[in-house]
Amino acid sequence: MSLVGRLLLAGVVLGLVSDAPAQSPAKNEKDKEPDTVSYYKDVRPILQQHCQGCHQPAKAQGGFVMTGFSELFKKSDKDNTGIVAGQPDKSEIVHQITSQSGKPPAMPRGKDPLSDREVRLITRWIAQGAKDDTPASARGAIVDAEHPPAYELPPVITSLAYSPDGSLLAVPGYHEVLLHKADGSGLVARLVGLSERIQSVAFSPDGKWLAVTGGDPGRFGEVQLWDVARKKLKLSLPVTFDTVNGASWSFDSKKLAFGCADNSLRAIDPETGQQILFQGGHSDWVLGTVWSKDAGHLISVSRDRSMKLTEVATQRLIDNITSITPGALKGGLQAVDRHPQNDNLLVGGADGAPRIYQMFRTKDRKIGDDFNLIKAFPAMGGRIFAVKFSPDGKRIVAGTSNERKGEVHIYDAADAKLIAKLKGQNGPVYAVAYRPEGKEVASAGFDGLVRINNADDGKLVREFLPVPLTAKTSSR
Repeated sequence: MSLVGRLLLAGVVLGLVSDAPAQSPAKNEKDKEPDTVSYYKDVRPILQQHCQGCHQPAKAQGGFVMTGFSELFKKSDKDNTGIVAGQPDKSEIVHQITSQSGKPPAMPRGKDPLSDREVRLITRWIAQGAKDDTPASARGAIVDAEHPPAYELPPVITSLAYSPDGSLLAVPGYHEVLLHKADGSGLVARLVGLSERIQSVAFSPDGKWLAVTGGDPGRFGEVQLWDVARKKLKLSLPVTFDTVNGASWSFDSKKLAFGCADNSLRAIDPETGQQILFQGGHSDWVLGTVWSKDAGHLISVSRDRSMKLTEVATQRLIDNITSITPGALKGGLQAVDRHPQNDNLLVGGADGAPRIYQMFRTKDRKIGDDFNLIKAFPAMGGRIFAVKFSPDGKRIVAGTSNERKGEVHIYDAADAKLIAKLKGQNGPVYAVAYRPEGKEVASAGFDGLVRINNADDGKLVREFLPVPLTAKTSSR
């Protein structure tokens, strides 16, 4: 794994370009169709956004894979050739994305058809010879289940999640999620998908599914849904043009929420992938989400320094849970969790101080108030990247990053008393998770190691590298 695979939460310039209306006489350079269509610049992004979710090695619908250039020229299960260079009329891809006999295009299945411009670009590229102009610097190694990532350095770990039965620990890597035995004693499976960066992992409450959000920075976002028992990809959903954050499940495992870099909060039906909620009230990236106990409301936190409450049935933003007074919060919010038995919310962010808020306002808002605040904990220093309630709700854990160092603290949720500082931390901490039985806490971050500590005294129980390193560096 190269150095770029270890970069975490770097600022990414997000360029969202909308096509000009067809009838508009003026087109900017982005909308102007090139004389010679480029596979790398013009066609590849279309395939990534609209096709690769269902046509990838982990989920080759119709026996056809579209993630590699050479795969595009092969035949599907129905013996149809995807692309015949120079002959769009004999290319199955063109047939599938265009209207046939007055019927809507067959692909992308269950989604809006490609725009006329996108269809023209693909068709013209094939007619012009379907050449591969991918730069040599961008021709990376194949990454799929048969060719899993090879690591020269440990990856930065952005999220951790225990399965509800406490048997598995999900750890993000590069292009994959690694499933380990919960005590860290062995690797169970490697779930290799499209997204090179994984931002969050979350098991469904019923334990059947693992939600994964991520993408390729500045190019596409993706939500993956894996069948935990079969270790198979059920769903790959492209979302926006940047990585996707903060996956969370409703109590009944029937709704999945996440935050996006286009400042939106979204939720989908995990069975179909259909979007069931969109809220665009934030003014910066949405980094964390959590459902109310009855799944009637969604809570989201953002770099815009706010925690917002959205009513699911109406998709309406109904309140800012945190204070809206300028300066009340000293920076953006990164992580949020809900109390396991009630609707109190734990939040952490740039000012390094964990806080617990009540979800619903019981008093009219007044300028300068922070009425929903229940408990403020001592500032830990640096920025909080991860917070969790203990399974019984009596304690909280928070992980920080502060000038190349990190800490994990466990507090009493009622009186804010420090219970333990987890031993063995080495570098910024970006992920924490309570094991369901409540006796151990897992943490991870920049150094790529997973640490399991005793939740009562903070002593290190086990430390392990979640990925296999190449022989060249495995002795480090």
